[in-house]
Amino acid sequence: MVKGDFRNEVFKTVHIVQGYLSRVPERVVRIRIKDDKGFITIKGKNVGATRFEWEKEIPVEEAKKLLELCEPGLVDKTRHLIKNTDGKHTWEVDVFHGRKEGIVIAEIELDDENEPFDRPSWLGEEVTGNKRYYNSSLSTSNC
Repeated sequence: MVKGDFRNEVFKTVHIVQGYLSRVPERVVRIRIKDDKGFITIKGKNVGATRFEWEKEIPVEEAKKLLELCEPGLVDKTRHLIKNTDGKHTWEVDVFHGRKEGIVIAEIELDDENEPFDRPSWLGEEVTGNKRYYNSSLSTSNC
């Protein structure tokens, strides 16, 4: 979770709308539009803090049509990108809109789940592994 102001560190911002064709834990299938690009993503089951992920860019018009087939509950968010102090990794800070207004979550993808990293001052409670904060859960829950 994010508890402080991070905005002065942002180097890029994108708008994201995404939906889910499947939310079963063994295989989450997501359709996403990032600004003007479409993507399909398949994620495997979580093993600790890691999981298999495959993503492919698709034409945005196809992504729009696939969003119409998705299960109820689209996610609408703005993603802010911030360089980690190591210069090697990037934080993704998602600010949710609509029914999830007020939820702000940060994520950093590491080369190994045990790799050390600097925690920015704006970083709050750790929610890794808390299914309540998975985007696939946020798309349907009332939290």
